[in-house]
Amino acid sequence: MRVALGVEYDGRAFSGWQTQPGGNTVQDKLNQALSRIAGHPVTTLAAGRTDAGVHALMQVVHFDSDAIRPLNAWVRGVNAHLPPEIAVVWAREVSDEFHARFSAFSRSYRYFLLTHPVRPGLTAGRVGWYHQPLDVAAMRAAAAVLLGRHDFSSFRAAECQAKSPLKDLQQLDISEVDGLLRFDLTADAFLHHMVRNIVGALLYVGRGKLDTAGMAALLAATDRTKAPPTFMPDGLYLTGVGYPAQFELPSQAQAARLTLWR
Repeated sequence: MRVALGVEYDGRAFSGWQTQPGGNTVQDKLNQALSRIAGHPVTTLAAGRTDAGVHALMQVVHFDSDAIRPLNAWVRGVNAHLPPEIAVVWAREVSDEFHARFSAFSRSYRYFLLTHPVRPGLTAGRVGWYHQPLDVAAMRAAAAVLLGRHDFSSFRAAECQAKSPLKDLQQLDISEVDGLLRFDLTADAFLHHMVRNIVGALLYVGRGKLDTAGMAALLAATDRTKAPPTFMPDGLYLTGVGYPAQFELPSQAQAARLTLWR
Protein backbone atom coordinates (compact mmCIF):
# COMPACT_ATOMS: atom_id res chain seq x y z
CA MET A 1 0.00 0.00 0.00
CA ARG A 2 1.20 3.52 -0.81
CA VAL A 3 0.22 6.26 1.61
CA ALA A 4 0.52 10.03 1.19
CA LEU A 5 0.84 12.29 4.23
CA GLY A 6 0.49 16.01 4.83
CA VAL A 7 3.08 17.13 7.36
CA GLU A 8 3.72 20.41 9.14
CA TYR A 9 6.80 21.30 11.16
CA ASP A 10 8.74 24.04 12.87
CA GLY A 11 12.13 23.88 11.19
CA ARG A 12 14.12 25.60 13.92
CA ALA A 13 14.86 22.39 15.82
CA PHE A 14 16.13 20.40 12.84
CA SER A 15 18.94 20.29 10.28
CA GLY A 16 16.52 20.59 7.39
CA TRP A 17 14.23 18.00 5.81
CA GLN A 18 16.63 15.52 4.21
CA THR A 19 18.10 12.67 6.23
CA GLN A 20 21.68 13.15 7.40
CA PRO A 21 24.23 11.00 9.27
CA GLY A 22 23.61 12.96 12.47
CA GLY A 23 19.93 12.02 12.34
CA ASN A 24 18.50 15.37 13.41
CA THR A 25 16.30 16.04 10.40
CA VAL A 26 12.54 16.07 9.87
CA GLN A 27 12.79 13.08 7.53
CA ASP A 28 14.77 11.08 10.09
CA LYS A 29 12.20 11.72 12.82
CA LEU A 30 9.27 10.94 10.53
CA ASN A 31 10.83 7.73 9.21
CA GLN A 32 11.46 6.54 12.75
CA ALA A 33 7.88 7.24 13.87
CA LEU A 34 6.36 5.59 10.79
CA SER A 35 8.58 2.55 11.24
CA ARG A 36 7.28 2.06 14.77
CA ILE A 37 3.67 2.07 13.59
CA ALA A 38 4.37 -0.08 10.51
CA GLY A 39 6.54 -2.60 12.36
CA HIS A 40 9.19 -2.43 9.65
CA PRO A 41 11.66 0.17 8.32
CA VAL A 42 9.90 2.96 6.41
CA THR A 43 11.49 5.50 4.09
CA THR A 44 9.61 8.62 3.00
CA LEU A 45 9.92 10.66 -0.19
CA ALA A 46 8.93 14.34 -0.09
CA ALA A 47 7.60 16.95 -2.49
CA GLY A 48 10.65 19.10 -1.81
CA ARG A 49 13.52 19.60 0.58
CA THR A 50 13.52 22.43 3.08
CA ASP A 51 16.63 23.86 4.70
CA ALA A 52 17.48 24.13 8.37
CA GLY A 53 15.24 26.74 9.98
CA VAL A 54 12.61 26.61 7.21
CA HIS A 55 9.09 25.62 8.24
CA ALA A 56 6.26 23.73 6.54
CA LEU A 57 2.51 24.11 6.78
CA MET A 58 2.01 21.55 4.03
CA GLN A 59 4.88 19.23 3.18
CA VAL A 60 3.63 16.21 1.25
CA VAL A 61 5.36 12.84 1.50
CA HIS A 62 4.64 9.27 0.50
CA PHE A 63 5.81 5.86 1.65
CA ASP A 64 5.09 2.20 0.90
CA SER A 65 4.12 -0.39 3.50
CA ASP A 66 2.70 -3.92 3.66
CA ALA A 67 1.29 -3.17 7.11
CA ILE A 68 -2.49 -2.95 7.23
CA ARG A 69 -3.37 0.04 9.40
CA PRO A 70 -6.35 2.40 9.56
CA LEU A 71 -5.50 5.82 8.13
CA ASN A 72 -5.87 7.33 11.59
CA ALA A 73 -2.89 5.24 12.75
CA TRP A 74 -0.70 7.05 10.20
CA VAL A 75 -1.85 10.34 11.75
CA ARG A 76 -2.50 10.09 15.50
CA GLY A 77 -0.42 6.97 15.98
CA VAL A 78 2.59 8.43 14.19
CA ASN A 79 2.20 11.78 15.97
CA ALA A 80 2.51 9.98 19.32
CA HIS A 81 6.08 9.09 18.33
CA LEU A 82 7.07 12.45 16.83
CA PRO A 83 8.66 15.43 18.60
CA PRO A 84 6.21 18.27 19.28
CA GLU A 85 7.62 20.37 16.42
CA ILE A 86 6.40 17.85 13.79
CA ALA A 87 2.82 16.73 13.12
CA VAL A 88 1.12 14.62 10.47
CA VAL A 89 -2.16 16.42 9.69
CA TRP A 90 -3.71 14.02 7.15
CA ALA A 91 -3.18 10.64 5.50
CA ARG A 92 -4.55 9.28 2.22
CA GLU A 93 -4.15 5.93 0.52
CA VAL A 94 -2.95 6.57 -3.06
CA SER A 95 -2.21 4.53 -6.15
CA ASP A 96 1.29 3.37 -7.01
CA GLU A 97 1.29 6.02 -9.74
CA PHE A 98 1.54 8.75 -7.12
CA HIS A 99 4.95 10.21 -6.27
CA ALA A 100 5.21 13.06 -3.79
CA ARG A 101 7.91 14.78 -5.83
CA PHE A 102 7.39 13.80 -9.45
CA SER A 103 3.58 13.98 -9.47
CA ALA A 104 3.59 17.56 -8.18
CA PHE A 105 3.05 20.37 -10.68
CA SER A 106 3.54 23.31 -8.31
CA ARG A 107 4.94 24.35 -4.95
CA SER A 108 3.91 27.37 -2.92
CA TYR A 109 5.94 29.22 -0.31
CA ARG A 110 5.18 32.12 1.99
CA TYR A 111 7.76 34.40 3.62
CA PHE A 112 6.93 36.69 6.54
CA LEU A 113 9.15 39.72 7.16
CA LEU A 114 8.82 41.99 10.17
CA THR A 115 9.91 45.57 9.47
CA HIS A 116 10.43 47.17 12.87
CA PRO A 117 13.31 48.95 14.66
CA VAL A 118 13.31 46.27 17.37
CA ARG A 119 13.93 42.58 16.74
CA PRO A 120 11.07 40.15 17.42
CA GLY A 121 10.78 38.21 20.65
CA LEU A 122 7.58 36.18 20.56
CA THR A 123 7.90 35.43 16.85
CA ALA A 124 11.70 34.99 16.82
CA GLY A 125 12.63 32.25 14.39
CA ARG A 126 9.18 32.36 12.78
CA VAL A 127 9.50 35.65 10.87
CA GLY A 128 12.36 37.34 9.10
CA TRP A 129 13.34 40.78 10.38
CA TYR A 130 14.60 44.06 8.95
CA HIS A 131 15.02 47.12 11.14
CA GLN A 132 14.06 49.93 8.73
CA PRO A 133 11.00 50.78 6.59
CA LEU A 134 11.00 49.46 3.02
CA ASP A 135 9.60 50.85 -0.24
CA VAL A 136 6.95 48.19 -0.84
CA ALA A 137 5.71 49.74 -4.10
CA ALA A 138 9.21 49.54 -5.57
CA MET A 139 9.51 45.94 -4.38
CA ARG A 140 6.25 44.99 -6.11
CA ALA A 141 7.39 46.59 -9.36
CA ALA A 142 10.70 44.72 -9.25
CA ALA A 143 8.98 41.46 -8.33
CA ALA A 144 6.90 41.62 -11.51
CA VAL A 145 9.97 41.20 -13.75
CA LEU A 146 10.64 37.78 -12.20
CA LEU A 147 7.28 36.31 -13.18
CA GLY A 148 7.24 33.71 -15.94
CA ARG A 149 9.67 31.05 -17.10
CA HIS A 150 13.31 32.12 -16.68
CA ASP A 151 16.78 30.89 -15.94
CA PHE A 152 16.98 31.65 -12.21
CA SER A 153 20.71 30.95 -11.85
CA SER A 154 21.20 34.35 -10.18
CA PHE A 155 18.96 33.11 -7.37
CA ARG A 156 20.36 29.58 -7.16
CA ALA A 157 22.61 28.29 -4.37
CA ALA A 158 26.02 27.01 -5.45
CA GLU A 159 25.25 23.57 -4.02
CA CYS A 160 21.90 23.27 -5.85
CA GLN A 161 21.45 19.83 -7.42
CA ALA A 162 18.58 20.69 -9.80
CA LYS A 163 19.17 19.50 -13.35
CA SER A 164 17.96 22.78 -14.86
CA PRO A 165 17.82 26.40 -13.59
CA LEU A 166 14.72 27.03 -15.75
CA LYS A 167 11.66 27.51 -13.54
CA ASP A 168 8.21 28.97 -14.09
CA LEU A 169 7.43 31.51 -11.36
CA GLN A 170 3.65 31.83 -11.50
CA GLN A 171 3.05 34.06 -8.46
CA LEU A 172 5.06 36.60 -6.50
CA ASP A 173 2.73 38.77 -4.43
CA ILE A 174 3.73 41.14 -1.65
CA SER A 175 1.15 42.26 0.91
CA GLU A 176 1.58 44.44 3.99
CA VAL A 177 -0.29 44.47 7.30
CA ASP A 178 0.86 46.46 10.36
CA GLY A 179 4.57 46.31 9.59
CA LEU A 180 4.53 42.66 8.53
CA LEU A 181 5.31 41.94 4.88
CA ARG A 182 4.06 38.70 3.33
CA PHE A 183 5.61 37.30 0.16
CA ASP A 184 3.55 34.60 -1.60
CA LEU A 185 5.36 32.62 -4.29
CA THR A 186 4.22 29.73 -6.49
CA ALA A 187 6.26 27.97 -9.17
CA ASP A 188 6.43 24.61 -10.89
CA ALA A 189 9.50 24.00 -8.71
CA PHE A 190 12.11 26.01 -6.85
CA LEU A 191 15.89 25.92 -6.89
CA HIS A 192 17.89 25.58 -3.69
CA HIS A 193 17.64 28.88 -1.73
CA MET A 194 15.64 30.43 -4.61
CA VAL A 195 12.92 31.95 -2.40
CA ARG A 196 15.36 33.30 0.19
CA ASN A 197 17.54 34.74 -2.58
CA ILE A 198 14.57 36.44 -4.22
CA VAL A 199 13.49 37.91 -0.88
CA GLY A 200 17.05 39.11 -0.28
CA ALA A 201 17.13 40.85 -3.66
CA LEU A 202 13.72 42.45 -3.07
CA LEU A 203 14.98 43.71 0.27
CA TYR A 204 17.73 45.54 -1.64
CA VAL A 205 15.04 47.09 -3.82
CA GLY A 206 13.08 48.19 -0.75
CA ARG A 207 16.24 49.81 0.65
CA GLY A 208 16.92 51.68 -2.59
CA LYS A 209 20.06 49.71 -3.42
CA LEU A 210 18.48 48.04 -6.48
CA ASP A 211 15.71 49.14 -8.85
CA THR A 212 13.42 47.37 -11.32
CA ALA A 213 15.92 47.68 -14.15
CA GLY A 214 18.61 46.32 -11.87
CA MET A 215 16.43 43.34 -10.97
CA ALA A 216 15.85 42.60 -14.65
CA ALA A 217 19.60 42.84 -15.29
CA LEU A 218 20.29 40.54 -12.35
CA LEU A 219 17.86 37.95 -13.70
CA ALA A 220 19.40 38.19 -17.19
CA ALA A 221 22.94 37.85 -15.81
CA THR A 222 22.29 34.25 -14.60
CA ASP A 223 25.20 34.76 -12.19
CA ARG A 224 24.74 34.18 -8.47
CA THR A 225 27.89 36.15 -7.62
CA LYS A 226 26.22 39.36 -8.83
CA ALA A 227 23.20 39.00 -6.52
CA PRO A 228 22.57 40.16 -2.94
CA PRO A 229 23.16 37.72 -0.06
CA THR A 230 20.80 34.90 0.82
CA PHE A 231 18.27 36.11 3.39
CA MET A 232 17.55 34.38 6.70
CA PRO A 233 15.40 31.20 6.72
CA ASP A 234 13.30 32.19 9.76
CA GLY A 235 10.19 33.50 7.98
CA LEU A 236 9.95 30.90 5.21
CA TYR A 237 7.10 28.37 5.05
CA LEU A 238 6.23 25.68 2.51
CA THR A 239 2.47 26.23 2.32
CA GLY A 240 1.23 23.95 -0.44
CA VAL A 241 1.95 21.44 -3.18
CA GLY A 242 -0.23 21.11 -6.27
CA TYR A 243 -1.19 17.68 -7.62
CA PRO A 244 -3.54 16.45 -10.37
CA ALA A 245 -7.13 16.12 -9.17
CA GLN A 246 -7.09 12.35 -9.74
CA PHE A 247 -5.08 11.89 -6.52
CA GLU A 248 -7.68 13.76 -4.41
CA LEU A 249 -5.13 15.35 -2.07
CA PRO A 250 -5.37 18.67 -0.24
CA SER A 251 -3.22 21.05 -2.29
CA GLN A 252 -2.77 23.78 0.33
CA ALA A 253 -2.59 24.01 4.09
CA GLN A 254 -6.06 24.02 5.60
CA ALA A 255 -7.34 27.51 6.33
CA ALA A 256 -7.71 26.87 10.05
CA ARG A 257 -4.03 26.00 10.33
CA LEU A 258 -3.07 29.22 8.55
CA THR A 259 -5.13 31.53 10.77
CA LEU A 260 -2.18 32.93 12.70
CA TRP A 261 -0.31 33.76 9.50
CA ARG A 262 -2.94 35.20 7.18
